[in-house]
Amino acid sequence: MKLEGIHHVTCITADAPQNVEFYAGLLGLRMVKKTVNQDDPTVYHLFYADERGSAGADITFFEYPGVPRGRAGAGMVHRITWRVGSDDALGFWAERLGSAGVEASRSDGRLRLRDPEGLELELARVETDEAPLVASHPEIQAEHALQGFDGVRVYSQAPDASERFLDATLGLTALAPTEWEARGEERSGHYGYDEAPAERGLGGAGTVHHVAWSSHMEDHEAWRERVARGGGSPTPVIDRFYFRSIYFREPSGVLFEIATLGPGFATDEDPEHLGERLSLPPNFEPLREKVEPLLTPLPNPRERAGAQRL
Repeated sequence: MKLEGIHHVTCITADAPQNVEFYAGLLGLRMVKKTVNQDDPTVYHLFYADERGSAGADITFFEYPGVPRGRAGAGMVHRITWRVGSDDALGFWAERLGSAGVEASRSDGRLRLRDPEGLELELARVETDEAPLVASHPEIQAEHALQGFDGVRVYSQAPDASERFLDATLGLTALAPTEWEARGEERSGHYGYDEAPAERGLGGAGTVHHVAWSSHMEDHEAWRERVARGGGSPTPVIDRFYFRSIYFREPSGVLFEIATLGPGFATDEDPEHLGERLSLPPNFEPLREKVEPLLTPLPNPRERAGAQRL
């Protein structure tokens, strides 16, 4: 069994409309699912990805309106890296971000920036034979678009403590003492450690809640058993309707999820209209009349950008 790279990365926002404008508007991702946090259905869970809603391109956000900004510390992801295809793409993004007033620093084939709530993001020129996971946006040519995740970096006080678990239990490959790779048949994803800052981490807006790794549906129960044998204390399998999940913490403290490749976001929406309406899994549908009025109406910046070009 091999994990097929990163499935999704879930973060926290205090401002869903601003979040949509940044990720769907400025970064050009497609909102592929507008739903609720299944553990707290009074708040949004927003999913942005490529045009098909593919695992490997999917950054998601729980919205907790008004929650203070957080701070990444030990046991937390502090940077999310996307792939781009060329130096020209990096130049495009440097110009686009600068025009929008977003500060970015470019060095060694990488461009670093922060989202409006301080979450650190990175675009990296990566040569790979893996399929680019690209969204369609009227202002962004396909050759410049984000191509899916390359990896995440985390803070740890003792990365050595995670070596055996990442290797023997999860089957990741060590590329260097603090650098790991999950490589499956079709996709790969990197996981790297950096020395933790002295300040304690605080969950909140602009922080990562968890990172999810991809598994084939038929392997999911076996992954749960394997994580349990490795000391990971996994949750039972949870049916999230769009995929199935188990959760556990790796020894450095980062919250992991293993999520299945399917059923997918087109389970309850036409692929041409993903993310256009509030989608609720069947067991949450009876809550629609109570939940929908609590949620802030959201913009559609991609639709607006298309209209402006006509």
